[in-house]
Amino acid sequence: MARPRLSKNNHTLILLIVGLLSWLIPGAGFFFLNEKKRAIIIFVTLLLIFGAGLYIGSIGVIDPYGSWPWYIAQVMFSPLVMILGHYVSAGGFPVYGKPAEIGQIYTGIAGLLNLLCIIKSVYLAHLYRIETDGGQNVADD
Repeated sequence: MARPRLSKNNHTLILLIVGLLSWLIPGAGFFFLNEKKRAIIIFVTLLLIFGAGLYIGSIGVIDPYGSWPWYIAQVMFSPLVMILGHYVSAGGFPVYGKPAEIGQIYTGIAGLLNLLCIIKSVYLAHLYRIETDGGQNVADD
């Protein structure tokens, strides 16, 4: 599969698609850019980190009201975290002590690492545009 055709007309759209795909599913933006090995590594690694956080602290570590700074970092992992947060906020998932703290750290770090991957995939898509245009200055568009 070839890289998506990046032109002046669809450059912004491609960047938005890559960013959105990277947020929906970690590594999907790289997969879209035909960077399959990188996409698989990112997906597996971030899923293991996030899963470990949920395993250590239970689903209760996703708390949109009680610990909203961690929740913001966790949402960077995927918008599916918002669904989990809504489900957890209904109650019934208390978690206390060290497992809660460690679970929040793991899930928050997974979200922030995915944010870095989102930025990298969008930048890579932008570089493919420069490469496709023959090295023209993009600021001239």
